[in-house]
Amino acid sequence: MDKKLCIDLQKVPNHVAIIMDGNGRWAKSKGMNRIFGHKNALTAVRESIEAAAQIGVKAITLYAFSTENWKRPKTEINALMSLLINSLKKELADFMKNGVKVNSIGHKESLPKNAQKALNEVIFETINNKKIILTLALSYGSKEELVTAIKNISKKVVNKEIDLEKIDENTIDNHLYTFNLPHVDLLIRTSGEQRISNFLLWQMAYAELYFTGILWPDFRQEHFYDAIIEYQNRERRFGKTSEQLTE
Repeated sequence: MDKKLCIDLQKVPNHVAIIMDGNGRWAKSKGMNRIFGHKNALTAVRESIEAAAQIGVKAITLYAFSTENWKRPKTEINALMSLLINSLKKELADFMKNGVKVNSIGHKESLPKNAQKALNEVIFETINNKKIILTLALSYGSKEELVTAIKNISKKVVNKEIDLEKIDENTIDNHLYTFNLPHVDLLIRTSGEQRISNFLLWQMAYAELYFTGILWPDFRQEHFYDAIIEYQNRERRFGKTSEQLTE
């Protein structure tokens, strides 16, 4: 049975975020190195984007490279950057065909110049696409994002551009990297790990968390739809009681 048929298209999450975990373990299980796992994860990326777009998800954010990932071996980092560049170039035609608008969050300036160039080119080419926003979190850390937001707000207070007494949640939202995105409704993390790893801490305040033991290179459309079905079976209360939701 097509799992997509089990999904209520009126209750699809607006924003799905994914921590793509398990590439290294997948590769190790096959007697290969971690880079082999990263290279074989592209199908999972492609299928997740397609699955999201097909059911009307408006935004999907992928945790592609964290600020902590810079601590990894240089050979792995170089391989990941090369993979990023090649993938962006290879997928551009499909992004255009499928209406995917590419966005990025994080300290993009930390990326190699050729990676920045490839990313900026794809962002420019897809800027008018409207079906789904694909955000790549690159050199991203949520704590760093919040610190940057606080610094920028503080500067505006000093310059009298913002009234200190009028700072509220919307002020914070508007100074985050994700200012143009809705808050996350659903977080998916693969590989069985159950933590959020410094990812979108503010934006996931009311997100539903879905953890699966599937390793990321094995993740396919049906697994994405499993997460959506589970999401739709949950009761999102936002601090209210069940009784209040039915009133």
